[in-house]
Formats: sequence, structure tokens, C-alpha cells
Amino acid sequence: MHFLSFTVLYFALGLLGVFSAVSSAPAPRKGSGEYDTDWPMNSTYPDGGNSTLTGSWNVTSPSTGNSTSLGSWNSTSPSSGNSTSPGGGSSTGEYGSTPAFVVYTDRSTGGDVLPAASEMEGYSVVALSFLLLSGAADQALAWQELSDSQKAAIKNDYNSKGISVVVSAFGSTDVPTTSGADPVQTANTMAQWVLDNQLDGIDVDYEDLTAMDARDGKAEAWLVTFTQTLRQKLPKGHYLLTHAPLAPWFSPVFNTTGAYLTVDQKAGSSIDWYNVQFYNQGADIYTTCDSLLNTSGGDWPGSSLYEIARAGVPLDKLVIGKYAAAADGATGFMDPQTLAGCVAQAKQQGWDAGIMAWEYPDADSNWIETVRGSAFPI
Repeated sequence: MHFLSFTVLYFALGLLGVFSAVSSAPAPRKGSGEYDTDWPMNSTYPDGGNSTLTGSWNVTSPSTGNSTSLGSWNSTSPSSGNSTSPGGGSSTGEYGSTPAFVVYTDRSTGGDVLPAASEMEGYSVVALSFLLLSGAADQALAWQELSDSQKAAIKNDYNSKGISVVVSAFGSTDVPTTSGADPVQTANTMAQWVLDNQLDGIDVDYEDLTAMDARDGKAEAWLVTFTQTLRQKLPKGHYLLTHAPLAPWFSPVFNTTGAYLTVDQKAGSSIDWYNVQFYNQGADIYTTCDSLLNTSGGDWPGSSLYEIARAGVPLDKLVIGKYAAAADGATGFMDPQTLAGCVAQAKQQGWDAGIMAWEYPDADSNWIETVRGSAFPI
């Protein structure tokens, strides 16, 4: 996931970073992804692993060394009945409604790709990270390499417990607009990957800082076309389609082209909800209930929960996103008890969209149970 910075860009392993100077105007900071660096085609992982990322969607598994290909995309989607799947939404809401309780998994924990669904109690969506322009990586790659029967068994286990399994696209690694990726072709390819891999949908973790900071409208236009094309292949009510924007991209700082306010205005009807990244944007922002919920201040005015809602984004689509352990991010950390207090306060004020966490296993069932607290008791 991504962070924004006023004068520096953190660059890092697991959301931590090295300093890099930027212009005096505020600029987004990266916040997700195992590595905050660009991986060119056919490059190796920075950690010395054996995985290669190629333009032909052939990737070598770091764990097995076996190359797999997505082939001719002839798999049949097992998710045609997802309108009745319980993940993402209340028991009375339609599929894709909130509250949603989302956790990302990018870090391999060894053994099975995912733990038994019973160990993820309290969550309604698990996001496998990441599906890149060059193909699947990390947990998305591990899922891709499972047999169809293994995927079906895991999905049945999770869906039976009310949990949807989706893939997260891009993260801090990819810069799709800057790199010139075609939004229609990219959306069609990624949507087909979702279908072929028996998943319940896709989360768009777009973190192309260069494109959005340019404030020329190209990032917004790319995202709108990409989102609308995804939705054509992944129908609403049957598949989840969410976004994970950086909170500052709702700030008036970006009012020349609108950033995510424009995306919401033009493509919001296709997006189920936003897993908003309220972290990694400076030491004194989103660290108290007031700056998280009411008045963000700092370099990113107008980007707290209720300020975003007043700008026109539906409150019930704004999921509060935080990282679970201090080592998982740079700034904006809240311990689960403090965050639970903010969640309860927001719920009392009429918000009930849910919580997003980066990342499992730090964000385990105990973490989400604590943060849900009295507002969303399990």
C-alpha cells in the first residue's frame, strides 16, 4: 500500500523507507507492497529470491521454482453464484455492501497459502497481494499455483464462513499510468485472471504517485476507464470491486483534477467501497481520533473520514484502513485498543463502513476482534 509525503518519499521494505527528495508541494507516499521499488520485466526479486516477473505472464515461484502460465484463459468462473456469498456486507445487505472487514496478505507464512477460515474470524474479505502488470507475485502467485481443486476447497471453506477471497492489484510496485499500460487491456487481463483463479473479485491498490502528482487528469482518466472495464467483466452483485486509495487523494490539495473525488464521481457506481489508507502520511496525521475522523490538518487538509464524506463520497463506502503492527508502516500507527475507541466513536456518529488492515499475520483474528470492539462485536 502507499504513503504520501510533504517533502520526502519513503521507499521501503514492507512500507518502511529510505528518504528521497521531492518538490515542495505535497506528494503521495507509497504505502503497500512488500517492496517499494519498481520491478522491470524479467527482473529478480530484490531479496535475492528466484522469482521472475515477465511480460508474458509466466512467473517462477520463489518456493518451488516451477514456472506457470495463465494459458488460454479458458477456465470457467466458479463465482457466478457470488450474489449469495456472505463475504463483504452484512447478513441482510447485498453482496458488495458494507460493513466490510478486510485484511491483506502479502507475506508468505509458509505451508498453505491461507490458514483455515476459522482462524480468520472477524474478517469478511481476504485480499491476496499482488497481481502486477507483469503477472502474479507473492501471495497472488502462491494462489495461482494451487490446483483447481485446492482453490475450490479453500474458497468453499472461506465462503462458508462468510469470507470472500479477492486479489489486490498493483500495490506500491506498479505504476500503470506512468508506464503506459493500456487501461482496457489491463482490466480485461486482470478480470480474466480473477475468473480463471476462482476468486470473488479484485481490489485496486493504485499507487502511481508520479501520475497522480502530475495533476493533469491522466491518472484519474486511467482509473475511471480501468474500473469501468473491470466492472463489465465482473458484474456488480456477483463480484467485489474495491479500491484502496491513499487518504490524501481525497484532499482539496488535488482539487485541480480531483484525484479520487473525480474517480468517485465518474466511476463510483462501479466501486463497492474504498479501503482508505489512513497512514504513512506524516508523523502527526491520522494518529488521533480527531485527525482520523474529523479534521486531518497537516499537509493533507480535508482528508479525514468525515471531511471526505462532506466532499461527496458516500460515508458507507469509506472503510477505515490501518496497519496492524508498528513495523508494518512508517507513520499513522494506532494500537488496536486506541483504534477501537475511534471506531466506536465513528459508529456513534453514523458511520458503519468497516475496517481494513495491512497485513496478516500481524492483523490476525485477535487484532480485528479488538478493533471491532463494541462497535462491531463478533
